[in-house]
Amino acid sequence: MPIRRLPPETVNRIAAGEVVERPASAIKELVENALDAGAANIEIQADGGGLSRILIADDGKGIPKAELPLAIERHATSKLEPDDAGDVDLLRIHTLGFRGEALPSIGSVARLSITTRARGETEAWAIHVEGGDQRPLSPAGFPGPHGARVEVRDLFYATPARLKFMKSERSEAMAISDEIKRQAMAHEAVAFTLSLDGKTTLRLPAEHPGDEGRLRRLSALLGRDFEANALLIDQERDGVRLSGYAGLPTYSRGNAAHQYLFVNGRPVKDRLLQGALRGAYADFLARDRHPAAVLFLDIDPLYVDVNVHPAKAEVRFRDPALVRGLIVGGLRHALHAAGHRASTTVAADALSGFQAHTGLGAYSPSSPPAQGFSGWTGWSQPAAAAQVLPGLNERSARVEPSWEAPAWRPSAPTAPTGPAPSPAIDPLDYPLGAARGQLHANYIVAQTRDGLVIVDQHAAHERLVYERMKAQMAQGSVTRQALLTPEVVDLDPAEAERVAARADELAEMGLIVEPFGAGAVLVRETPAMLGDTDVQGLIRDIADDLAEHGAALSLKERMAEVCGTMACHGSVRSGRVLSAPEMNALLRQMEATPHSGQCNHGRPTYVELKLHDLEKLFGRR
Repeated sequence: MPIRRLPPETVNRIAAGEVVERPASAIKELVENALDAGAANIEIQADGGGLSRILIADDGKGIPKAELPLAIERHATSKLEPDDAGDVDLLRIHTLGFRGEALPSIGSVARLSITTRARGETEAWAIHVEGGDQRPLSPAGFPGPHGARVEVRDLFYATPARLKFMKSERSEAMAISDEIKRQAMAHEAVAFTLSLDGKTTLRLPAEHPGDEGRLRRLSALLGRDFEANALLIDQERDGVRLSGYAGLPTYSRGNAAHQYLFVNGRPVKDRLLQGALRGAYADFLARDRHPAAVLFLDIDPLYVDVNVHPAKAEVRFRDPALVRGLIVGGLRHALHAAGHRASTTVAADALSGFQAHTGLGAYSPSSPPAQGFSGWTGWSQPAAAAQVLPGLNERSARVEPSWEAPAWRPSAPTAPTGPAPSPAIDPLDYPLGAARGQLHANYIVAQTRDGLVIVDQHAAHERLVYERMKAQMAQGSVTRQALLTPEVVDLDPAEAERVAARADELAEMGLIVEPFGAGAVLVRETPAMLGDTDVQGLIRDIADDLAEHGAALSLKERMAEVCGTMACHGSVRSGRVLSAPEMNALLRQMEATPHSGQCNHGRPTYVELKLHDLEKLFGRR
């Protein structure tokens, strides 16, 4: 078969298949055009999942009449300007769009209509394209002083085969809603309105630019729980700025759907960024839990390539290690600053578990007492009451309200250690209050100035021990064990090179490796805390992590897992009755230890209930 040129219509439809994968893709391109045009208000309408009709209306600067026919030609754009030599720099892109493919691609597979009035012009004009066939310009009415209205009907009617691969109208509508939410997160100063099948599903007013306005926008999109449990992120390193909000570890989710990443205002899905986010929370979440986060990366366009994907959904960084280190460091700094704070949803979940009871039923003096109730017939018999309350003091401890801080007894080797509270401070004024009792030999009940706190003693002390072990690792005191016979691990040459290049980093964690010819590394020593580990599997996992995330997460996670196991066995066990000094010392240590609000698996270590929450349970509010 001879080589021949494809017809322009076919070329345009092939290009459209790369840029416009589904209705949400078309809407993304059109919304980005509106944002690049300086729009302050953007209205989106979609019918039939976007396949029947799409309308994007904005109040941007509009398109001049003379440029309107050029706007629907392939690779024609106003967002790239050649220099004096006629060269266009693709490394300094400051706009969301730049390829000049969106409008012609949509016009080649649908019925496209553009109505616009440019800023400063008195007349509005329209142009129509049907399946790649362009119609002449015509005068048109326009409701605003300037802007554009882009209408797309019968998407993919010119490529019927593509329609067979579309999902249900509901699925396409959900994809459209998700896309608009992402755009709205990145541009809080722009008002968005989304209508699906004639029903307004999203109406977002413009917010003031900055952290406060951004958080209000995120609260409107992700819920008030996210606002209440979000940590502000604001870090900068070598000209790269990381901002946004990340959820507390105890506000984790079952999947990664609540992770939104933006680079220079552009929504992206990048494995490097996702891996860095996972690595930052590695010490706080189990593998099946995922943090909620909305992160914005501002970087010089010269150091990021956005021209690696037709839909501009992926980026490539010149210095990925810098970006990853900034994300991990920024998130861990915010988590450290949060101290022992736990998410507000923990208290809400606890309150939802309470059930109100309106009565206990009739009581007869001759009937046997119910479990947990005394058999006295009058309040004048306290001695009898004590006799018929079996088990009251067997598995619980009580602290009198007039408790004073006695000296800590170091003779108890497994008890938490720490300074006793200062007599000058009322114990109720501490963040976690003063211990009032212990339930089921596992839960410490403490009273605060405006509520109460229930602490899981085993989970809380496990985190305290774990944090001490982490501090020892950070000081470079990881004990190594030499292998009796150094082990050779065969890898792909590229994998072996990556592992060998990180030898210094691995050595800090107790793993000594060195190159061993092409496609192999030699392992001489391993971290002692790993014990008799699978060296081959460990090195291969590290090679996979380096290829995917640029960091040896497998080793860190294995060491963290071992630390967690050791901390679990070395902490105060469930079932141990604690004295008042031991309980209060544990509370004070929690207040002084970062991340003590969750155990090593991301579960909360304490629940705080405010007084007004308790009053609600009893109908006082």
